[in-house]
Amino acid sequence: MPADSPNPKIRGTRTVHDGWASFLIADVTLPDGHEATREIEDHGEAVCVLPYDPERRLALVIRQFRAAPFFAAALPEMLEAPAGLLDEADPQAGARREAFEETGVRLGALEPVATVWTMPGVSTERMHLFLAAYAPADREGAGGGLAEEHEGITVVEMPLADLAALAEAGELTDMKTYTLVLALRLRRPDLFV
Repeated sequence: MPADSPNPKIRGTRTVHDGWASFLIADVTLPDGHEATREIEDHGEAVCVLPYDPERRLALVIRQFRAAPFFAAALPEMLEAPAGLLDEADPQAGARREAFEETGVRLGALEPVATVWTMPGVSTERMHLFLAAYAPADREGAGGGLAEEHEGITVVEMPLADLAALAEAGELTDMKTYTLVLALRLRRPDLFV
C-alpha cells in the first residue's frame, strides 16, 4: 500500500440479525480512502475433514439437504466431506467430533491441509481443512448427525477414484470437499490409480 494511502478501517457496525449467524452492516473506509457500506455474515470458524481408507482406497462422505443450494438451484442434496462449526479451541478436536457425529468414524492423526476463508466477500468464516486416514475398525458409530439438529445425513463410503471422477466432471459441487479431494490426489496419487 502506498505511504500516502489511508489505512482501511471499519468505522462502525450495526447488527441487522442475530441468530445462528449474525448479519452486520459495516461502515468502512476502503484502502483508497472512499467510504462504503459492506454486509458481513458472522458465525465463527469451521472445520472439514476428508476421512480416507488408504488400504481399500475409499473415502467417507455424506449426503445432506442444504437449504441454500436448494433455494438457488433446486439441488435436493449435496455430497460433502464431514464439516461443521468449530465449538472447541482446537480445530483438530472439532474435526474429529464432526467426523464422528456425521460418519461414525473415530479419527486419529489428522493431516492439516489449509485454513481458508470460505467466502471473503461476505463471511468471516475461516475453515480448517484436514485429511485423515481411517480403517474399518475405526467405524464405531452409525453417524448421521445429531438428531436434535435434524441434519438428515446419509453416510456414503465411496471409492476415491469415483470422487476424483466427480471432481474432474465438475459434478463435485461442494468447494471444501473438492479442495480436499484435490489435496489428497496431490499428496497421495497412488490412492487414485
